[in-house]
Amino acid sequence: MERVQVLGHATAAAAVPKPTHREKEFDKKKEESSSFAFNLFRGKVNVEQVFPYPDILTLEQKETMRMFVDPVNKFFEKENDAAKNDSLETVPEETMQGLRELGAFGVQVPVDYGGLGLTNTQYARLGEIIGAKDLGVSVMLGAHQSIGFKGILLFGTPEQKQKYLPAVASGEKVAAFCLTEPSSGSDAMSIRSRAIPSSDGSHYILNGSKIWISNGGIAEVFTVFAQTPMPDGGDRVTAFIVERGFGGVSSGPPEKKMGIKASNTTEVYFEDVKIPKENILGKVGGGFKVAMSILNNGRFGMGAAMAGTMKAVIQKAVDHAVNRVQFGSNIGTYGAIREKLAQMAMLHYVTESMAYIVSSNMDRGIQDYQIEAAISKIFGSEAAWKVTDEVIQVLGGMGYMKESGLERVLRDLRIFRIFEGTNDILRLFVALTGLQYAGGFLKELQKAMANPVANLGLILGEGTKRAKQIVGLGSGSTLPLTSVVHPNIHPEAQQAAVAIEAFGGACEGLLMKHGRNIVNEQFLLNRLANAAIDVYGMIVVLSRATSSLNANASSAAFEEKVTKVWCHEASDRVQMNLGILRSARHGETFKLMSQISEELCAHGGIVQTNPVGF
Repeated sequence: MERVQVLGHATAAAAVPKPTHREKEFDKKKEESSSFAFNLFRGKVNVEQVFPYPDILTLEQKETMRMFVDPVNKFFEKENDAAKNDSLETVPEETMQGLRELGAFGVQVPVDYGGLGLTNTQYARLGEIIGAKDLGVSVMLGAHQSIGFKGILLFGTPEQKQKYLPAVASGEKVAAFCLTEPSSGSDAMSIRSRAIPSSDGSHYILNGSKIWISNGGIAEVFTVFAQTPMPDGGDRVTAFIVERGFGGVSSGPPEKKMGIKASNTTEVYFEDVKIPKENILGKVGGGFKVAMSILNNGRFGMGAAMAGTMKAVIQKAVDHAVNRVQFGSNIGTYGAIREKLAQMAMLHYVTESMAYIVSSNMDRGIQDYQIEAAISKIFGSEAAWKVTDEVIQVLGGMGYMKESGLERVLRDLRIFRIFEGTNDILRLFVALTGLQYAGGFLKELQKAMANPVANLGLILGEGTKRAKQIVGLGSGSTLPLTSVVHPNIHPEAQQAAVAIEAFGGACEGLLMKHGRNIVNEQFLLNRLANAAIDVYGMIVVLSRATSSLNANASSAAFEEKVTKVWCHEASDRVQMNLGILRSARHGETFKLMSQISEELCAHGGIVQTNPVGF
């Protein structure tokens, strides 16, 4: 349960508080990113990465997937007992062996290194199945390959890959990701574990400890992050591949947790561990980049797992609604239950659509997917919690009973809003990363104003856009959507286009008003992130429903209905959140909320006395 949170990343990525090398990095990309999410923050519609809805797998890859899907489904239905794993608070050895035989420990490891060599999209599909069956096992496998040894895949030298990948791919050795420390929950840059080079330069000596490490007690291979001295006299984080066999590596007892009890979670200690210099992962001082790349790369899989969970629990709700009779009718005929089921279907459809559009873009070699992956994680983890909670409500007392299995799923789900970046921190990441991109182009316009004759085209283009916004004519951003969206859902495409343009204007307003200090306006950033999440949700369902309608898919009419309702409701939420950003009344509300929080903390708890006076 490596509880990675990335406030440090959000701040660094945004580059709002202070100029950094990232601003220079941005200057190299002035030709614009093709990421839909990046361009959203400029109020622009870039459909390149979202339309048409990707069908990235070749016929051969789809056939390969079919070969894996049935055995995995059969294994989790016949061989794995999720309730037993939860009760035992471990994954039994016979289950581990079965997973090894399935190749589940090396899904994305190249065949040359003993893995299955599957793509991100294929991995997502298998993750969806496992997420539907047992989230405890899902976390164990995900901690092993999505983050545990992912750094070796992404940054490892040929020698490192040859040495470690065969063993972790086979499941002979389990891997773990070690970043979080007691003193550095949300700020990954403030870790205190330290690795000092030996006098002869042949190795590093590591001391420190890490907490909440998934697979911490069973792993033999660790990706560890520690401060290392730099030539300039300062310290920077470096990533290392550490083996338990090096000596000096020990683990605490398994943590007692609310959920995902089958996954092993411990503290891990490093005492005078000698790490060969050949085990540096990436560059000395480049550990922060390694950590964030691993997390960004692995985040898409969580959305797929959440989609699997939702699909499984929705089936329970539907079965109950169809068969449960109250007051002479099936409860599924009552409006209150119908609304719940419809909301469940929409949340699942959006989550599933996000997960596979992100994985497909990654398979296409697209690099700018970090905002989309973060949105997928935020949305999926919150949607799965809401859906499961509502399924329990539909089942009533039956849902509350342990026998239904829903209480275990709900307990398991709670962690997904916390680890690999808490959703609160990731919202800041989404908002600040997007604002950094938008701010770069705003800066470009400001520079152009210093020499208006030489930059007349840029100034007139941007000026015309702003003038149209002011008089309510819009900037023409509807056209790219109506040209790619099926005619049946053109009105919803119009809603999305209006939302995108309004969103871009809101971003510009925030940057003009707050500048670099926007990083401190977290009440506003949260609302901005919520609006971005809703807009992205609108786009992915418009894309997917369009593909289904164009192909006359059997579910096309259903998907059209889901898309229409989702866009109507999301559009309203976007307007509400963007309205809050410019509302003086809400500004006063945020100020009062800050004061309430300060007084609560100063008082050490609730401030008011009990109504009875004592």
